[in-house]
Amino acid sequence: MLLNMKELLAVAHANHFAVPAFNISNSMLLRGVIEASEEANSPVIFAIHPDELAFVRPSFIKSAVEEAHRMSVPVCIHLDHGGSLKQILEAIQCGFTSVMIDASTRPLEENIAISKQAVEIAHAVNVSVEGELGTIGTTGADAEAGTEEIIYVNPDDVETFVQETNVDTLAVAIGTAHGIYPKDKKPELKLDLLKEITSRVDIPLVLHGGSANPDDEIAQSVKLGINKINISSDIKSAFYQKCRELLADPNRYEPVTIYPACIDAMKVVAHHKIKLFDAAGKADLY
Repeated sequence: MLLNMKELLAVAHANHFAVPAFNISNSMLLRGVIEASEEANSPVIFAIHPDELAFVRPSFIKSAVEEAHRMSVPVCIHLDHGGSLKQILEAIQCGFTSVMIDASTRPLEENIAISKQAVEIAHAVNVSVEGELGTIGTTGADAEAGTEEIIYVNPDDVETFVQETNVDTLAVAIGTAHGIYPKDKKPELKLDLLKEITSRVDIPLVLHGGSANPDDEIAQSVKLGINKINISSDIKSAFYQKCRELLADPNRYEPVTIYPACIDAMKVVAHHKIKLFDAAGKADLY
């Protein structure tokens, strides 16, 4: 069941759970996410960053769309961190049902202007739009792009941004970073800030950089109004850690003897996130 983000998150917003947005950048990760979501009877978002899209090529999106139509649970295919209107247009042409326009590092007025343009383009073809306010941190070169310093979102800006742009959902910077946190860095969400934001706007909110944050904080954020949480590094780390173990045997070279165990390893993480976000069984609500 292929939906856009507005349709998918409306149910999550009304029923106080969060839909996992798993970044998929190869067919094995896609398969693992499909299997875990169907086993848990959970709605799911296939998220693909522009760099990932350039790697897998647009034909990969066609296969993701085909898989989504076959699935027994609701699915949205989402462009993660689109940085320009050109990338937004390309994603729509590929078959994405949702796009993110990330102009969060620009001044508020510029962010509003480009996000409003993205909304006008996407809504004309029933594609939903996610915007972003504040900046997400980064934990290293392998993580998605972010800033060295997290700029926390201003609740006043949230009201203005939502009213001016008509975005369907909004990513808010409340203290997360992309990637796996190093041992000397302690992740901490500003939940009081989240409470202030949800008192100002009635819109599904998004948490980026959800990998490696303490489970209790993530669970609380869901109760307080987060309806979509992005997960990338956690599933990839589990997948490739298992891959490294198997490839230690020099006689292994057939994909069918390597990747199934790697998929199973990432599915353990995916199932944990689905349960943590209270999304298990929620496909029945659609």
